[in-house]
Amino acid sequence: MRIYPAPHYTMGGLWVDYNLMTTIPGLFAIGEANFSDHGANRLGASALMQGLADGYFILPYKIGDYLARARPAAVAPDHAACLAIESEVEARTKRLLSTRGRTAASVLHRELGRVVWEHCGMSRSASGLEAARGAMIELGERFWRDVAVPGRGESVNQALETAGRVADFFELAELMCRDARDRNESCGGHLREEFQTADGEARRDDDGFCHAAVWECRGSGEPRRHVEPLVFENVRPAQRSYQ
Repeated sequence: MRIYPAPHYTMGGLWVDYNLMTTIPGLFAIGEANFSDHGANRLGASALMQGLADGYFILPYKIGDYLARARPAAVAPDHAACLAIESEVEARTKRLLSTRGRTAASVLHRELGRVVWEHCGMSRSASGLEAARGAMIELGERFWRDVAVPGRGESVNQALETAGRVADFFELAELMCRDARDRNESCGGHLREEFQTADGEARRDDDGFCHAAVWECRGSGEPRRHVEPLVFENVRPAQRSYQ
């Protein structure tokens, strides 16, 4: 198991019931994405272990049980939603296969990871995050211009699968930097260098950021940020200190 000093992307997370299902019926959240075992208490590699335990021992039974009880209605292949997704996937597949570039998707993936690691890791700044977003735009344009995807799309093609996943990573990485830039405080496992105390501890802003936030994808337009205030009735938030 490869271990390195990495940020915990979700400290606590989505609400789930004892079956690991969220408030959306049929949508399950496993690993560190849910709040069930962690919250503010973090142990080395525990997120990896939770993902393994959830995936191997819990979900195979819980999802099967949900499907047996819910009995979802059959969806015909000519349903409007099915046709829309099929058309979208076909268009992306055709675009990836027609690029005929010279750079493997894995190479561009590593370059993107290096940008995120340098500018959107445990310590980040406004200037670094803006530089990262600029670098991602340039790297994304290079991806769609020069990615090499050999083979065809009619059968199993691991190179095509990898390229599709890397294309998604560009969108995710840009959103991570956008969200980090908008959060003008230091909280959890992330330090905004502009927001720290005189002795180097994180400086929070509970008045401005005591909420849960989610981003809405709006296609080619700018994503929209939605917030839901967090209300603490019994235990008030407190500043974390490692001294």
